[in-house]
Amino acid sequence: MAADAPVALVTGSSSGIGRALAERLATEGYRVVVNSARSTAAGKETAAALPDGLYVQADVSVPDEAQRLVDTAVGHYGRLDVLVNNAGRTRKIPHADLAAATPQVWREIFDLNVFGTWQTTVAAMPHLSAGGSGVVVNVSSVAGSRPAGSSIPYAVSKAALEHMTRLLAHAVGPAVRVNAVAPGLVETPWTQADEFFAPIAEHVRRSTPLRRTGRPEDVADAVLGLVRSTYTTGQVLLVDGGAHLM
Repeated sequence: MAADAPVALVTGSSSGIGRALAERLATEGYRVVVNSARSTAAGKETAAALPDGLYVQADVSVPDEAQRLVDTAVGHYGRLDVLVNNAGRTRKIPHADLAAATPQVWREIFDLNVFGTWQTTVAAMPHLSAGGSGVVVNVSSVAGSRPAGSSIPYAVSKAALEHMTRLLAHAVGPAVRVNAVAPGLVETPWTQADEFFAPIAEHVRRSTPLRRTGRPEDVADAVLGLVRSTYTTGQVLLVDGGAHLM
């Protein structure tokens, strides 16, 4: 790959949606930084399969590690053009079980989904803005705008992420564009292995306009579209097969 090829950093990209994002950006000519907090072997495997991939282990919920991740990426490649904030976590808690959504649960989810995104974006911003055409894409969820999701803390974290997207877009333009994608139910190793998602998947296949659940590649297509859409910023793109129409 050319030494001056653009560089993309995808957090939480050792498997599932993140891996599909890394692979798609690589096919589009990006040198890709793969990241995970714990799945080191899978992260290294993902990066090794890319034309000029780099794996960096870092937990972006920790401020110093988010900064180290960006510094390592820029130190290796000399630039950063695209940041995809995909790393996230949840806890499965019925919405009516208010007592189970303890302050500790809220903190754990917000530490990664909100603060981790913020810390990584702040660390990356000087490099993204240097060329005048940097891009940030945040990975949200339909739960950020609908009364849905695996728990109330998770849904609220995604709502916060979507408003952060709009505020950042307003603050850092024109040098950097900031958008988000909001997937519905996506078939990943995690969702397919968890019986919690089975009835939701069946409902999606039966009732939504496109009659299927999402695939990681669907989200990758949407992210790439936002990366390419040079006159789009501050938008949250639903990628849900039309579930929001129901």
